[in-house]
Amino acid sequence: MTFLKPLKEMGILMIRLLLVALLTGFSLVTPARAETPEREKLTVMLEWFVNPDHAPLVVADKLGFFAQQGLDVELLPPADPSMVPRAVAAGQVDIGIHYQPNLYLDHAAGVPLKRFGTLVETPLNTLMVLADGPVKSIADLAGKRIGFSVSGFEDAMLGRMLAEAGVPRESVELVNVNFALSPSLIAGKVDATIGGFRNFELTQMRLEGHEGHAFFPEENGVPVYDELIFIARPDLLPDDRLKRFLAAVEQGAIHLTNHPDESWKLFVEAYPDLDNELNRQAWSDTLPRFAKRPAALDHARYARFAAFMAESGLIETAPQVEDIAVELP
Repeated sequence: MTFLKPLKEMGILMIRLLLVALLTGFSLVTPARAETPEREKLTVMLEWFVNPDHAPLVVADKLGFFAQQGLDVELLPPADPSMVPRAVAAGQVDIGIHYQPNLYLDHAAGVPLKRFGTLVETPLNTLMVLADGPVKSIADLAGKRIGFSVSGFEDAMLGRMLAEAGVPRESVELVNVNFALSPSLIAGKVDATIGGFRNFELTQMRLEGHEGHAFFPEENGVPVYDELIFIARPDLLPDDRLKRFLAAVEQGAIHLTNHPDESWKLFVEAYPDLDNELNRQAWSDTLPRFAKRPAALDHARYARFAAFMAESGLIETAPQVEDIAVELP
């Protein structure tokens, strides 16, 4: 029958193709195209809205360092900064950016959190005055008014700095100015402020036509501490995503250090609304303060600061370092 001839020819063709495939090692089946492995999600809640303090994270994202580690990292500004430790402890996010001093308060309150990495490895907090004002030294603050935003650690920090200068704590008046630190100082409502960041408030004051002068806590009796740290729930610490996250952050910090101008362009490309003089200066001022080894933990430093927190009455007893911070294996 004539319709069998094409079938016969097709059969011969298939046999020939099979023989070729066997001889050459190829398959008749079209090989599946190699697909990029799906990246694992990781959520990071910031301690504040995005700003130059988060530069290593933004650079790591823009240059694909997170992607190289198989991670899809989402940076989440908090609706309320105080919610970060609660959100992390409750498992609503994987990682939080937090303040080392606050971690001791959380631990004392029974919130299950641990530091596993560092973002900013020096204090940013300051005691600030007007450069052309009457206060030339901390000793000059006796009888003066000092503005603050958040009680607790800032009180303890100020108390230690005043004690170092021989100023009785009861000789100064504390004034709650909420978050209007610089405006209150400029307007003369207070003689000094505690809690302003050296990489922002000083520039903010200068841009408004008023030079400020900062006294650094770590130079006036307060043990040095990490300003910004990465925290997670203890049960998440074995998760390999955290190690890969820190590896990418380290790459970001090193690239930022080696290529600050290029990195700034990446930053404002991601957040064009932050391209202004205040953030450009903050960028430069924060560069030397980023941890180049974010996974590293200085046990002695954390022990000293825990002792300070206990001595200041902020916590009853100083926790063991391993109870509050870890260096991932």
